[in-house]
Amino acid sequence: MARAQFSAETSEAGAFVRQSNRFTGRVTPHSSSPPGAGPDEQNRWPLEPGRYRLIWCRACPWSHRALIVRNLLGLDEAISLGTVDPIRDERGWRFTLDPDGFDPVLGVGFLSEAYLATDPDYTGRVTVPALVDTVTGRVVTNDYPQLTLDLSTEWRRLHAPDAPDLYPVELRPEMDQLMADIHRDVNNGVYRCGFATSQQAYDEAYTALFARLDALSLRLAEQRYLMGDTITEADVRLFVTLVRFDVAYHGHFKCNRQKLTEMPVLWAYARDLFTTPGFGETVDFDHIKRHYYATHDEINPTGIVPLGPDLHGWTTPHGRG
Repeated sequence: MARAQFSAETSEAGAFVRQSNRFTGRVTPHSSSPPGAGPDEQNRWPLEPGRYRLIWCRACPWSHRALIVRNLLGLDEAISLGTVDPIRDERGWRFTLDPDGFDPVLGVGFLSEAYLATDPDYTGRVTVPALVDTVTGRVVTNDYPQLTLDLSTEWRRLHAPDAPDLYPVELRPEMDQLMADIHRDVNNGVYRCGFATSQQAYDEAYTALFARLDALSLRLAEQRYLMGDTITEADVRLFVTLVRFDVAYHGHFKCNRQKLTEMPVLWAYARDLFTTPGFGETVDFDHIKRHYYATHDEINPTGIVPLGPDLHGWTTPHGRG
C-alpha cells in the first residue's frame, strides 16, 4: 500500500477517514454564562460582539465557507478575522502573514498554541477554521459544519439588517440531507480520492464524486441555486469545492474525469456564484495552489506548484438568473 499523507486518518483498506472535530463549543444567546465568562455546563459560550476571532486559511475550503457565511450575514464587525499561511509545516498552521509572525490579537505564532491552551493533551491534527475566544485564548469550536449553521441561527441578532436567510427553517430537512450528500461525495469526496492509498478506495471515492456531480448538474439545470431562487448555505458549501476543482482537485487529487470547465451546468453555476458579492472576492487561487501542491509531500514530493490553469473564464458571462 502507498504511504498515506495522514496515516492516523487512513483505514487498513486505504481509505481516508477524516478525524472528528475535537472542540464543539457553541456561541449562543442561550448560554447561562454572564458576559466575559467561559462556557456554561452545556459548553455554550455567551454571544458577545467582538469577543471571538475566526482563524481561517484562504486555501482551505472548510474555513473558506465560514468566511463567506460571516461576510454574507454582515458579521465582519462582530467576529474578527485571523489568517494563517497557506504553507503548513510539521508544526501546523502558522501566522507568518502577520508582522513578526504572531497573530496581533491572540499573540500566538501557531494555531496549535490555542489548541494546546484548550486541551494540553491534544495530539490530533490542528485544523481550520477555528473560532477562538480572545478573552481566554481557548478554542471554542473547530466543528466547521455546526459553526456556519450557528452563524445563521445563534448569531441572528447581530446580523446586518439586509442579511440573507441562508438556513431557512422550512427548507432545513431537505437542505440537511442535500448537504450531507454533498459533504460525503463532493466536499470530502475529493479528499477521499486524493488521500486514498489503495486502488479500491480511490475507485469508490471517484465513482461517488462524479455520480454526485452529475446529479447536482441535473438539479441545477432546472433552477438557479440548489434550493431554488435564493442562495443558501448549501450553495456556499458546494461553491468552495467547485472553485478549487480545476486548480487543485482535478490534477493533484486525481479527480480527472472532467474539469469543472467541461461540466457546462456546474461551470455556469460556479461562475454565477463567483460574481455574486461575498464570493469571488474571497477566493485566492495563489494560496489554494501553493497549499495543496506544496504541503502534501506524499502526493507531490517535488513540491512543484503548477502555473495553470487559465483563470480568466471565471468572470465571463454565466447566462443564469
